[in-house]
Amino acid sequence: MIELIDRKAYLEQLAMWRQEEMIKVVTGVRRCGKSTLLELYMNKLKADGVTDDQIVFINLEDQDHAELLDYKQLYEYVKSHIRMNQWIYVFIDEIQNCKEYERAISSLFLKKNVDIYITGSNAYMLSSELATKLTARYIEIDMLPLSFAEFSQVADTTDKRERFNQYMNMGAFPYATHFMDNSLAHSQYLEGIYNTVLVKDIMIRKGLNDITMLKSIASFLADNTGSPVSAKKIADTLTSNGRPTGSATVDTYLSALTDAYLFYKVNRYDIKGKMHLKTESKYYICDTGLRNMILGTQGRDVGHQIENIVYLELLRRGYTVSIGKSGRGAEVDFIAVRDKKTEYYQVSASVLDESTLQRELTPLRQTIDNYPKFLITLDDITSDHKGIKQVNLIDWLLHL
Repeated sequence: MIELIDRKAYLEQLAMWRQEEMIKVVTGVRRCGKSTLLELYMNKLKADGVTDDQIVFINLEDQDHAELLDYKQLYEYVKSHIRMNQWIYVFIDEIQNCKEYERAISSLFLKKNVDIYITGSNAYMLSSELATKLTARYIEIDMLPLSFAEFSQVADTTDKRERFNQYMNMGAFPYATHFMDNSLAHSQYLEGIYNTVLVKDIMIRKGLNDITMLKSIASFLADNTGSPVSAKKIADTLTSNGRPTGSATVDTYLSALTDAYLFYKVNRYDIKGKMHLKTESKYYICDTGLRNMILGTQGRDVGHQIENIVYLELLRRGYTVSIGKSGRGAEVDFIAVRDKKTEYYQVSASVLDESTLQRELTPLRQTIDNYPKFLITLDDITSDHKGIKQVNLIDWLLHL
């Protein structure tokens, strides 16, 4: 039996909304652990005294539930389990497989003592359909592959730097941790996830028909992690490589890649002007191991990889993240906002070289407000540069 990795932060979010009149929607890329999270939460409910007949679990990728892909039958099935004066907890996995599912969910929402939890792997379908039918009646929990702290629960080494290198190079899809000693199986598993996302969550869902174009754009984004990207830049690159393409077409594919939670788009923000900029954004992939699989490389671009890891960790910790333009062409890697509080983050593999240190500190120094500022590196150094805190990335990820 495979050990379930504790996803404490996500469990706490679900528990916080228990029996509240809100539909709990867990979203995220395929195989990031959504189904396991539901299993963990159901175990928690049972430990709190909830009985088996109070729990309804439906996996809409399971052929045993094929008839429930019809929203009317889905509604009737769940309705048949509702009991007077007793809470029923309804869990529906991969809800987007049910056409017009929002009709069933919105009707079930009207029933008393029905606590609804659903998962999905396509942001466009979930956001557009839920927003239409369930305005202000749902909360979304965006789930990611394992954090480094979670990954460390099952890693086979106690050396934290060695453990981090595994995390950075092989990634953190939960089930992939079982193949850490078999690089071929690990690569094949990640390739399976990648191809499934491309075909099922993008090509079929979005009605796109050029898989080669999709893979080319995904590879471009993976190769340009942390670099400014625009649809025009990608279109020009594809055209110069013999595939004439327009910006509008690229935009469609970019939206599809972010809707499938494969990539996250981060906009730039003018710190001085206090406004978001429409110019080139940056894209970060959901998992650095997946990036290495796409590019066929490991151990290179460490700076970009750790920047990607910091971005994902900020999302996990509940921050809204932007890229900061601080003036004179300087850029702060991340502006992170949570609970109306702002923090600035600069990320670099190493700043042992004095010129590199000064280059990384300059954008932070140019932001003249008093918000906390952090320089995150892989150096085994903790320091304070006149109010700018330098911290070790691995310790920061482990909350040390």
